Amino acid sequence: MKKYKIQNAPFVVPTTDGKVIEEHFGNATDGNSQISIAHMIAPTGWSEPFQTPEFDEYTYIIKGKKQFIIEGETIILDAGQSIKINKNTRVQYSNPFTIACEYIAICTPAFSMDLVNREDQ
Repeated sequence: MKKYKIQNAPFVVPTTDGKVIEEHFGNATDGNSQISIAHMIAPTGWSEPFQTPEFDEYTYIIKGKKQFIIEGETIILDAGQSIKINKNTRVQYSNPFTIACEYIAICTPAFSMDLVNREDQ
């Protein structure tokens, strides 16, 4: 039995907002509820509703910029920067900038719609 797994076919999450989400490991890809690792591209003008996730989320920006509103404080990250947002923290993610934002997101436990707690828009 192999002690490793190479991911060649991430699960592409269907979206309606132009965002590209490729989950490499996590609930949707391999049933792992402990961690999710996803590669994402957020188009210009993209945003999500405020949410209070029941997981820690780590974000590493590869290209572009990403805006976070965390408990009322606006933070903008550039390529090469990363952030950890603790679970049970109210946050909104967006890309109000003129170029797409490419980033990696890691959630512990894994991302789940049951744990994200998005507010009504």
